[in-house]
Amino acid sequence: MTTSDNLRPPHSDRPADRSFDELVAEAVAAPTEGWDFSWFDGRATEERPSWGYARLMGERLARAESALDLHTGGGEVLNLAPKLPPLMAATEGWPPNVEKANRLLGPRGVVVVASPDDAPLPFAAAAFELVTSRHPVKASFAELARVLRPGGTYFAQHVGPASAFELVEYFLGPQPEARRGRDPQAEAQQARDAGLEIVDLRAERLRMEFHDIGAVVHFLRKVVWMVPGFTVDAYESQLRALDEQIRKDGPFVAHSTRHLIEARKP
Repeated sequence: MTTSDNLRPPHSDRPADRSFDELVAEAVAAPTEGWDFSWFDGRATEERPSWGYARLMGERLARAESALDLHTGGGEVLNLAPKLPPLMAATEGWPPNVEKANRLLGPRGVVVVASPDDAPLPFAAAAFELVTSRHPVKASFAELARVLRPGGTYFAQHVGPASAFELVEYFLGPQPEARRGRDPQAEAQQARDAGLEIVDLRAERLRMEFHDIGAVVHFLRKVVWMVPGFTVDAYESQLRALDEQIRKDGPFVAHSTRHLIEARKP
């Protein structure tokens, strides 16, 4: 959530001094497009993985002649790269994000392509030397292998298994099947099955804290796959109970999981 590498304490203007209705109304009014999480500053925190994906991605982009960034969101992470390849493309499936990514990345010469997350990649075979992605909805390794040039690399940070499931299961109850999804070893095997070689695979479990109910509401509105169909009206009783819990016991603690994967096409 916060873009810092460490947890940061909330601002002195405590959300606890404001009512449930005020906090929720503010969260509902907040825009959700893009992957800018600055709204959460002082409201929620998340530890960042130790490897520093944006820095490593930037180093690889600076050396590449052609690259593709998948599920780019509003282009915020890609835009952190100091230098982009001469040929740079990005895909995004949500129209508001496509518009935002075009505004942000267009001036840097990036071609942003509107493409559904689950559709085949709209590019020719062997089109790119490097493919990157931060938190793709799902990685199709067969498609990745198709668009990579021989010797090309897929370099990405994925969401891991049962990420933030303390929060998910608070609203939805136990999710034993879903907990087994996004396993890094299983994804590595999918990459091998598609003909890619695993160069690097690392995983970490990271602490998250939600300091007020507004942060919970905004998170679930922004990361829509956590609690599908989430609305305040549908979950009002649980939100009110969680609001009371946070006011009494302190931040709601969850844990995200992330893995870094680097795969090479022979």
